[in-house]
Amino acid sequence: MVTAATAACALPAPDPFPRSALQAGLDRLVETRAASAALLRIEEGEHEWSASAGPQEPSSTVPASASSRFRIGSVTKTFVATVVLQLVDEGRLALDDPIARHLPGLVPGGDGITVRQVLDHTSGIYDYAHERDRSTNRWRGEARFRTYQPQELLDAAFATPPYFPPGQGWHYSNTNYVLAGLLVERLTGRPYGTAIADRILRPLRLSHTTVPGSDPHLPEPHVRAVTAVDGIEVDATGMNPSLDWAAGEMISTTSDLNRFLAALLGGELIGPAALAAMRDTVETGQGFRYGLGLQEFALPCGVTLVGHSGELLGYTTYAMSTDSGRRLTLSYNPSGRTDGAESTAETLVGLFSSAFCPPSQTR
Repeated sequence: MVTAATAACALPAPDPFPRSALQAGLDRLVETRAASAALLRIEEGEHEWSASAGPQEPSSTVPASASSRFRIGSVTKTFVATVVLQLVDEGRLALDDPIARHLPGLVPGGDGITVRQVLDHTSGIYDYAHERDRSTNRWRGEARFRTYQPQELLDAAFATPPYFPPGQGWHYSNTNYVLAGLLVERLTGRPYGTAIADRILRPLRLSHTTVPGSDPHLPEPHVRAVTAVDGIEVDATGMNPSLDWAAGEMISTTSDLNRFLAALLGGELIGPAALAAMRDTVETGQGFRYGLGLQEFALPCGVTLVGHSGELLGYTTYAMSTDSGRRLTLSYNPSGRTDGAESTAETLVGLFSSAFCPPSQTR
């Protein structure tokens, strides 16, 4: 006989997500024209919910699909750092090894720069992406289809003096992760993208995540990106991402990124000591702390988020998790408009507060 107590126990747990508030945040990004479209997926335990706002293509009436692929930008760095830490676990290198031990003759002053300093951006090495036409965050016209080799990026970086002596400051530098990608290749004997696929993508069955190389196309389905150039909206979807290489070229989905974060922070990919090192953060002065390929953000309510953000022209991504296991990936397509910058920041803080803060402390 089924008793009332048995029936009550059989009921599913209530949905923990503030769906209305999250949808309102996505809608606001589009309504204020800060973004042409936005995708979100939030998960905790057995619960999962996804949503979107805006059209799949500009001027279309077809809604954006929450399962669409998008460029993840610097979230790529977390994948690369994970492979480096797997190699640490395997005894192939140590975090405090000088980078010159494994990449001899490649980095000026490399005997005094450690692998750890490369991964947490305390190396002082200049960021090649600050050079004219060396950033995928800016419109580059037909040059966005050009193929770059890692050595070209390093040559551009090493032509400028370091920001500071190794370990004496913090400065985000994409050059560090070009070096990390080359380090993976030297130690594994394979392209860094192959190492990521063999060590992370296939074991976790992240079948919608790719390392595109010089391919300018996004697999279907994807949300098309636009940006403003001289007041005119242009399609920014297609680009050769080799300019970012191991610093930011990858493509993924909200579902795959949530799964990756769950596996990484849950200890499925690296050992406890490596994970602790990865999460050992330094102050940046930029509103977040930085570990080894991981960012740490503190929300106004006091909740700490761990993950990474990514940005390149037409795509912005946040893949974040709490230690309690709630994960959220947000991808949106910035419109290139600057008049909504403040409201965009406020909307994002409100959205993440709705997702992760206790209801009584939600803005």
